[in-house]
Amino acid sequence: MNIVLSSLYVDPVELEGWQRLLLLLPLCLAIAIVYKTTKCDRLRDVPLASVVLWITIVIGMYVVGVGLFVIYELMA
Repeated sequence: MNIVLSSLYVDPVELEGWQRLLLLLPLCLAIAIVYKTTKCDRLRDVPLASVVLWITIVIGMYVVGVGLFVIYELMA
């Protein structure tokens, strides 16, 4: 199977709702790692602090999303 990267611009990959939600995970992890790397004094503290921040960000994003969805459904 030969896939050329430029063909993704012409025929994009179709993602369903739950697949789009999964794309949030690596994005939040990258943000958490970069943020905690700049804030932690010792390098050994970065992995645990990043995981805690990652979980906090993901849960917060999903809670905000569910809250906005509920508000949307109530107003519609």
